[in-house]
Amino acid sequence: MKNKYPRILRTFFGLLGLSSVLIEIIVLTNEGVFNAANFFSFFTILSNIIAGVYLIYFGVTNNHSQRSQVIRGGVTLYMLMTGVIFAILLAGLENVRLTAVPWDNLVLHYVMPFVLVIDWLMSPPKEEITQKESLTWIVVPVAYVVYTLMRGSLVDWYPYPFLNPTLSSYGQVIGISVIIAIFVVGSAAMLARVPLWRYPKS
Repeated sequence: MKNKYPRILRTFFGLLGLSSVLIEIIVLTNEGVFNAANFFSFFTILSNIIAGVYLIYFGVTNNHSQRSQVIRGGVTLYMLMTGVIFAILLAGLENVRLTAVPWDNLVLHYVMPFVLVIDWLMSPPKEEITQKESLTWIVVPVAYVVYTLMRGSLVDWYPYPFLNPTLSSYGQVIGISVIIAIFVVGSAAMLARVPLWRYPKS
């Protein structure tokens, strides 16, 4: 029975994250301002959908295969990015509507990142995550930045001020992106080391 609690909690929080995204869609649609292309261009939305789906999958299947755990590490990294970048670059912005529902802001930017990181720290993979495996986690953030800048230049809309060159310059956007990249690479390396810290080899 003891082993069921983590699975139940993962499933619960997976449903919580997905339901928060769904509530955002419903509220924005009722207000007549829902734009699917823009909505699904927010990293917060994408990372929470990925996290929600994976938590439910992990909770239901309890799949501890190496491939599953590598994917889990990537999901954890993306949620860590969501929480930290929001707290540093977005939380203090004035006159910016962060979410359609205040409760969703708490869930998507604070609760879900906390849950994913704590779950990884408390129950890390028992097998080592190699450097090569952890580097695959970085593909998604890089692809996201490239997509955001390319799409933004075409439709003149950017999901985040710090990725909007029309508010500053491409130089500033590149500079912030480099700082974020350093944070992402460092975080990936630390997350990959957690199994070794928890289960040191003799």
